[in-house]
Amino acid sequence: MINDGLRRELVDMRQEDLRVREELSTAGELAGTYHPHMETVHVRNAARLSELIAQYGWPAEDFAGADGAEAAWLIAQHAIGEPDFMRLALRLVRSCAQQGRVPRWHAAYLEDRIALCEGRPQRFGTQGVDDTRDGLDRPWTLADPEHVNNLRASVGLGPVAPIPPPGPQLPLDQQRRNESVRQWWAEWLKSRGW
Repeated sequence: MINDGLRRELVDMRQEDLRVREELSTAGELAGTYHPHMETVHVRNAARLSELIAQYGWPAEDFAGADGAEAAWLIAQHAIGEPDFMRLALRLVRSCAQQGRVPRWHAAYLEDRIALCEGRPQRFGTQGVDDTRDGLDRPWTLADPEHVNNLRASVGLGPVAPIPPPGPQLPLDQQRRNESVRQWWAEWLKSRGW
């Protein structure tokens, strides 16, 4: 039976995340380091989802509706400053996916996001990073490039998009800025316990 109050709260939390993301993107403030306003939303949402999990367990589709379960997944996916919470979420989502209570791709995305944060290769190719040299988005390191599309199919995802060939090099000062941002993120993730 769907808990409509829980479903609505989760959907509202996701909507706030997306609203702030769009607002910052439109203002040109989303690229680069972690914007404090975005981080605040992510921390607040993760804390509230943690409380809801303690009360109800993972909000799967059979309890929170499809949109509520997807909202819970997005909140966990964006909780990059909360490594213990993300790892717990992955364990719970995997269990629900095995029971058919959430789509299997929820667990795949969380697993890959955690691998990215930990600096490990990803299995499903869901996470991309901008190349500091040409600015093009490419998949984060793949654990098994030859079989990634089979793994993706096993969780309901289509094939990895073609990886763009190297583009024109950005000006050297932009490459340095990009590398500086990448270094900032690496240090920030480490400071959070990744």
